[in-house]
This record gives sequence, structure tokens and C-alpha cells, in this order.
Amino acid sequence: MSAKRTLYPDFRLGESRFDQGSFHGRLRHFLDVIDPRTLFVSESHLNQCVKLLENFRDGTLPPGVTNAQLWEAQKVKQAILHPDTGEKIPMPFRMSGYIPFGTPVVVGLLLPNPTLASTIFWQWLNQSHNACVNYCNRNASKPAPFSKFFQGYLGAVSSAVTIAVGLNVLIQRAEGFSPVTRLLIQRFIPFPAVATANVCNVLLMRHSELSEGISVLDNDGNVVGTSKLAARRALLETALTRVVLPMPILVLPPVVMSILESLPLLQRHPRLVLPVHSLVCLCAFSLALPLAISLFPQNSQIHSSQLEPEISAGMKCKVLTYNKGL
Repeated sequence: MSAKRTLYPDFRLGESRFDQGSFHGRLRHFLDVIDPRTLFVSESHLNQCVKLLENFRDGTLPPGVTNAQLWEAQKVKQAILHPDTGEKIPMPFRMSGYIPFGTPVVVGLLLPNPTLASTIFWQWLNQSHNACVNYCNRNASKPAPFSKFFQGYLGAVSSAVTIAVGLNVLIQRAEGFSPVTRLLIQRFIPFPAVATANVCNVLLMRHSELSEGISVLDNDGNVVGTSKLAARRALLETALTRVVLPMPILVLPPVVMSILESLPLLQRHPRLVLPVHSLVCLCAFSLALPLAISLFPQNSQIHSSQLEPEISAGMKCKVLTYNKGL
């Protein structure tokens, strides 16, 4: 009984059942957030989960409802519905869909002997997917016109393609490298290209937050102001996760594949290279995503003294909360 109580503590609406002050607690929380099983939740089950949480809020829970059921209901709701708008996030752009829908793109980015056309195509597809993920998981406490999203999308994709193509051209023109060394370097080119473009993507897709600010909340969940300084921190934290995210995804597979391709099995059966490559990318992606997004809690805290004077002046609550986005 005590073990189950430890696994499912007393339910707290809107909070995580894991300690968000520690990396381990955030990792366990985000493993729930990216659980791909939530992609298959039916509309009726989602509605039941939302209704159960509303009953808890209103104090009208039916008898027999357990903490485990409440935590599971909140997990389903948080995986599917945006925390600010309450709207359903399209399946490919949920964090739970990031790995299954993003892995084929990663495989394409890391294919050997990339042509100029293939480099442009895969970078465009990758940043298009990232742009939609960033937009759908942004802080949406303040409305932003679609035109700003489109401008950000064009800037993010343009920067990604320009960086990747530019690095490829530099390597191809380098005369001091042997063909083997040049091929190895080309395999690692996607990382600096994607990491730089990811930062541009976040900043361009969510730049309206810097000009409009985001809502900051007190301990009771009440909005006490709109802060551009909190928005700046939210975007910085998100950008850092986007630099860390592609490290294992785009660095480990080239190293692992260079070892595996030298083995007799893959040399005798070259048709196995692509399936093995895809599996390696999937494993790297599954490792990288929860580690990267666990660097910072989604609902981050900031001291009122670090905010604008008009917010901090006379503020009784010294530690405020904001939705960083994912």
C-alpha cells in the first residue's frame, strides 16, 4: 500500500506528481509527456479525463476514484491539450508525437553522400516540423496573428537551409581532406546546421512573446501581470534545449554507423544498412528528447525582483510562475 502511495501521491491539480526541482523528477515527468501511447487516446476517453479533472476541481468527484486515475487523466490532458488555450494540439506536433514523426526526418538528414537537393529537402522538412512543434507548444497566454507565425517560419527554414548548404559547400571545396575524411565530416554537418537553425527557429517562431510578454502567475494561479523579461527567459531556456536536443541524435548515429558498417554482416548485406540506420536514429532520438526537455521545468519560476518594476512593486508573492513552453 505504501509503495503504491509513493508511486501515486495525493493528486494535485495542474502540478506534476514528480519533483520538478530536480532533473530526475523532471525527466520522469517528461517521460509521461512524450509517452507515444497518448497518441492513440480516443476523443471520448479524452473527454472523460477532462470531466474527471473538472469534477476534482469542483469537489464533485464520484466515490471510488483513485489518485492513480486522477494522475492518469491529467497526463492524458496535458499530452493532448495546450495548457494556455485548452485546444487540441495536432498529433504530429505534440511532444508525444515528436519522436515517431521526427525519426524519419532524422534518418534523411543523416543519409550518407547527401546531394545539394537532398540537403535542402531534409533541412526544409526538419525545420518545417520544428516550426509547427514550436508554434503548437508555445506560451499562448497572449494572442499572436498568423502572419507572425508565417514570417517566423520563412526565417527559420531559410536559416536552416542556408547554414546546411553553406557548410556542405565549404567541405566540398576543402582540398586538404581525403575522400574518407570529407565523407565523415559531411556526416557530422547536420549537427551544427540543425542546432543553429533550431535556435533561430525558436526565436523566430516565438518572437511575438518578446514584444508582447507572457503571463506570470502567483501561488494561487492568478495572473498578476505580463512580463517581457519572463518571456526572454522562457525563450532562452527553450533555445538551450534545442541546442542540446540534436547532440545525441546527430552525433551518435554517425559514430555508431561508421563502426557497424565495418562489420562483416553489413558488408555482406548492404540492404540492412538503412533499417539498422533507422533503428540507431530512433534509439538516439528516444534518448535525446526527454533528456533535453528535462533541463528546465515547463512551469518555471522567477523571483519578482527579476521582473519589471510595475509587476514587482508591492508584490506579496515573491516567486512567480510562467509557462516556458516546450
